Amino acid sequence: MNIDIRKSIINNFKDSTTSDIKESIESSIKDKEEITLPGLGVFFEILWNNSNDNEKENILNLLKKGL
Repeated sequence: MNIDIRKSIINNFKDSTTSDIKESIESSIKDKEEITLPGLGVFFEILWNNSNDNEKENILNLLKKGL
């Protein structure tokens, strides 16, 4: 059985409010459960794909700073 994680995550959140999404992200980070990492990865992919070059540079700088 093949599961398309991207489609599943996007479908699960397509009607969510920004507050719902924020709560899900913060809960995933707080709980430190490995099972939520794919979902956070899908969110990151969406963020990256919808960012311009300046925004991507800012994301990279924030990531580097956090590491």
